[in-house]
Amino acid sequence: MKYTIKKLAELAGISTRTLRYYDQISLLKPNEVNENNYRIYDEKNVNKLQQIMFYRSLDFPLSKIKQLLDDPDFSRIQALIEQQQLLQAKQKEINTLLTSIEKTIKDYRGEIKMTDTEKFQAFKQKQLSENETKFGQEIREQYGEETVKKSNQKYANLSESDFEKMKELEKQLITNLVELKQHPDLDSELAAQIYQEHKQWLEFTWSKYNSKAHRGLVDMYLADDRFAKYYNDKAQVPVVQLLHDVVYRYTK
Repeated sequence: MKYTIKKLAELAGISTRTLRYYDQISLLKPNEVNENNYRIYDEKNVNKLQQIMFYRSLDFPLSKIKQLLDDPDFSRIQALIEQQQLLQAKQKEINTLLTSIEKTIKDYRGEIKMTDTEKFQAFKQKQLSENETKFGQEIREQYGEETVKKSNQKYANLSESDFEKMKELEKQLITNLVELKQHPDLDSELAAQIYQEHKQWLEFTWSKYNSKAHRGLVDMYLADDRFAKYYNDKAQVPVVQLLHDVVYRYTK
């Protein structure tokens, strides 16, 4: 069956503007453009749009979706299996949050007593799930399954105190990067402090610090826009290149 852009938009529950944008960035090209200059979509287009929407529901950026779909080794069945696993992880994350809310209500009512660790467990699990969705594949390719597993376990078992320290350390790191950005000097005390802060931040989840692995991580920050976006958005200025250069300066 074939669809005009209007009919496909109605079928998928999205706007024609979205479909035009997908065409513009070559994410989803119509099967043909007829003599009236109407975009016409076929069954293959429909199947591809479904894949795109699955990935979008998992918060994949369009650039990553395009990269995946353009891969010559892309398998629709394998992609569906992976998307199913990611959605199951997301469902587990929601169930964990709901369980935590239920226990918190009971704690407030005096029916049970939650430990401080339990109060933050759901939020840490949520962060792990988000990281898995966004960066899981790349991190595993870089460091291996066992290393990632140990890091996740260490993060999940952080005490309330260490969890708060980790957040504060990251906040200070971003502040210092913004300051260094104004007057870049890799030999300054501030640059050395930034290196130590990022190293300490990693040590909250890394079982053993390794300078080579540290370099590999900041290389990945530069190579993948999603990693760069994490820091740049927090700083509200581009700081990832600077962080990369600082780490390289102090891991000789």
